Amino acid sequence: MTDNPQWPDLPLAAWSETCGTLHLWTQIAGKVRMATTPLMNHWWNVTFYVTSRGLVAPSNYHGGRSFDMVFDFIDHELRIAVSDGQRECLALKPTTVADFHAAFTQRLRRLGIDVHIRTMPCEIENCVRFEADRRHAQYDAAYVQRFHQALVQANRVMTEFRARFIGKASPVHFFWGSFDLAVTRFSGRTAPPPKGHTPHVSDWAMAEAYSHEVSSCGFWPGNGGYGRAAFYVYAYPEPAGYGDTRLQTVGAFYDKNLGQFILPYDVVRRAADPDALLLGFLQETYTAAADLAQWDRKALERSPPLPASGEVQ
Repeated sequence: MTDNPQWPDLPLAAWSETCGTLHLWTQIAGKVRMATTPLMNHWWNVTFYVTSRGLVAPSNYHGGRSFDMVFDFIDHELRIAVSDGQRECLALKPTTVADFHAAFTQRLRRLGIDVHIRTMPCEIENCVRFEADRRHAQYDAAYVQRFHQALVQANRVMTEFRARFIGKASPVHFFWGSFDLAVTRFSGRTAPPPKGHTPHVSDWAMAEAYSHEVSSCGFWPGNGGYGRAAFYVYAYPEPAGYGDTRLQTVGAFYDKNLGQFILPYDVVRRAADPDALLLGFLQETYTAAADLAQWDRKALERSPPLPASGEVQ
């Protein structure tokens, strides 16, 4: 099967240094967002959203004003737009994390947004503070555009998957800590705090993230322990027998080290029908989690499915 131009090739080896740099840049903006929005359940207030141009962190608040932060991966600039009409831009180009942090902070202060953040990155091992990081300084614009296009496609299909669920569900949103796009469904039951420890994240913060029973899916560009771009699904707490589920999706498998089902991005992008393949994977892994954990599926799922929104005009 020939490659689908809407699902671009995204080998991590070709842009790993750019990926690492961009990850840290989004963390800087993400921590500003964390400091200027009220805490919502599961940290939903800190996430970014995929747009037709990149990633946006909307409706942050400071001094009675709101401001948006936009990573534009087409014009390759970070824009800060304030509700009083002021705005600042910062070019996305090869720049050290330390210099990016200084320039971003300067532009915020020009706008009267003086926010103090903890400058140690989250969820990254062996890291240094933003202001001291001169190792990460790469920005390959062409591969960032590929990454954005992959996010657009993943966001589109995952949004369709989310629409099938009428119980509590997260938005399809981008977590800058783990640098992945995710959407999560909830059974409605509480869950015990995670037993592990995430690098540079307090245990209470992870307990807030996983306070309730979930089936979660997402897209990694190559980080996350798998080493290649992939879609993933996990359940927390993981019900007995979950990893033994026999999947129908060709190319999908359960990774015991990660405790997650994995569907490589390359399998999806090369499929005759990428949407159908990915939706099938997301559905059958959710079904396994919900059935094994005895979710009240009749109350939580939409049946029969509603028509596409355009059909009700």
